[in-house]
Amino acid sequence: MSQANTADASRQQRPDEDIDNPIVYDKKTRFVYQDDELIEKPFNWAQMRRLLVYMKPYRKQLLPVLILLMILGTLTKLAVPFLISYAIDHAINPTDGGPASLRMLYIITGSIFGLYLIQWATNTYRIKFMNMIGQRIIYDLRADLFKHIQSLSFRFYDKRPAGSVLVRVTNDINSLQDLFTNGAINVLIDMLQLIGIIIILLFLNVQLAVAVMITVPIMFLVSTKLRRYIRMAWQDVRIKQSRINSHLNEAIQGMRVTQAYTQEQENMTFFDHMNTINRTSWNRASALNQTFGPVIEITSAVGAFILFVYGTHLVETSAITVGVLFAFAQYVGNFWEPINRLGQMYSQMLIAMASSERIFEFMDEKPSIDDSEEAMVLPLIKGDVEVEHVLFEYEKGRPALQGVSLHAHAGQSIALVGHTGSGKSTIINLLCRFYDPTEGRVLVDGFDIRHVKLHSLRSQVGIVLQDTFIFSGTIRDNIRFGRLDATDEEVEAAAKAVHAHEFISEMKDGYETEVQERGNVLSMGQRQLISFARALLADPRILILDEATASIDTETELKIQEALKTLLKGRTSFIIAHRLSTIRHCDNIIVLDHGRIMEQGNHSALMNQRGIYHGLVAAQYKYM
Repeated sequence: MSQANTADASRQQRPDEDIDNPIVYDKKTRFVYQDDELIEKPFNWAQMRRLLVYMKPYRKQLLPVLILLMILGTLTKLAVPFLISYAIDHAINPTDGGPASLRMLYIITGSIFGLYLIQWATNTYRIKFMNMIGQRIIYDLRADLFKHIQSLSFRFYDKRPAGSVLVRVTNDINSLQDLFTNGAINVLIDMLQLIGIIIILLFLNVQLAVAVMITVPIMFLVSTKLRRYIRMAWQDVRIKQSRINSHLNEAIQGMRVTQAYTQEQENMTFFDHMNTINRTSWNRASALNQTFGPVIEITSAVGAFILFVYGTHLVETSAITVGVLFAFAQYVGNFWEPINRLGQMYSQMLIAMASSERIFEFMDEKPSIDDSEEAMVLPLIKGDVEVEHVLFEYEKGRPALQGVSLHAHAGQSIALVGHTGSGKSTIINLLCRFYDPTEGRVLVDGFDIRHVKLHSLRSQVGIVLQDTFIFSGTIRDNIRFGRLDATDEEVEAAAKAVHAHEFISEMKDGYETEVQERGNVLSMGQRQLISFARALLADPRILILDEATASIDTETELKIQEALKTLLKGRTSFIIAHRLSTIRHCDNIIVLDHGRIMEQGNHSALMNQRGIYHGLVAAQYKYM
């Protein structure tokens, strides 16, 4: 069976079709993402209050205006049926047997017209005002979330695909817009209107009011049963959308590999599978969401039947007038209108709750690497680095480093060599404090880096990676990323020092050339040269080169080696390299194997030992 067919067969056996299954598979690695599980929490107002806290900074703007608008809008709406009832009983068909009064009818009609104008003006201004405030709240929430996810540690991102994080900042926050722009204030207006209607109905006739509203508890009990299912259904929709975003992110970034191996159809099949699941999930949530409407309509119909049967009886017995019955009909109609809106708003709140739970799930995530309370600012360092008896595990029971100890004196160049998975990059990760050791400690100038502020440590460490990242923007901006306050002259001086100035100058717009995400208009070697310039401009005390010359041609590498002599002078450097010719002049070469240091010394000493390092060098020259 071919690889593609095997993949298809495995997918057919997956449980993804189950809408409640929280497991999602990466189609290439079969890695199981476990972050997007349904959050089994009941709807609670404490969670909603936490979301509404974002309205607090605007309360001085909101409260005076909204209170005035709410009172005006509600009073005008409640007054209209009462005026019409009064017109029927006193102007059109007076209950005292007197003649109809056109003058009174004109006055009441003009008053009703004026009330409608006030109602229109208050609603228009309220919607405009709340849209403005709501967008500010969304801005604050999105900014807080983005700020927080930037503080989270590598372990957080190790377990989550980029699309899962992206959907929190975009889709989930976007789904809260209706809540903040009109939803919250509409709830208050509708509740105020309901209270007003109940008071007026009881004032007009207590018996008829109680008879009409007897259906409300029945409607409440039925709708309560639907709440949990609707909330979980919308949360499941968010999960399915998150998975689509994750796959899209992977598919776009891996498009070259997909096309190179002609796997477009396989990719499309898998996307169609996920898209179908998302559609099914949405249809289910939407169907449940629509059940609120029929429940309220049926209850409203029953209430109307009771009103006209019992109300007619009360008119015939002269307990109420025709005008009062008309007013009751108007108020009961107006009563079910906010009830229906509150039902729809509750559905909207369920959607918002599903999104807010996912947002606050990230907001509640604590960085595994953070400044301790007693952390101090690391002063300007010399670059002395000591690793003491370090044991480290990415996953429990699978050590990446086992009792590693090494000492790099200030200004020394240290090379880390070994097979893939030997622990080279792990040492670098610990030095930058992307992770903390499971056991042991890492010292810089005698300071345990767990007890110094992260910014003061990382600002003095420069890193050049093999897969360097180029941001959207100009080449100048990408180099200046190493030190944002650098002048144009300093940026160009750094580029010249690493031999990047020549190819930059040949480009149409030179340093102002716009590069897209990941620098697709640049070759791999050019991107690495820009990364070198960025690191040089930052002027770090400790410099880390992780396979930094792997994608540079031999001629450029020779120039880089000359530039590195200046770059590394007076700095402590850690160099990871598979191309062993680039580390011959390092002060100390450390050979790692399965997380242990097997050999160390300079090039000559290690070659004379005729051990692992000698074998690696011999193997490289054999195949050159």
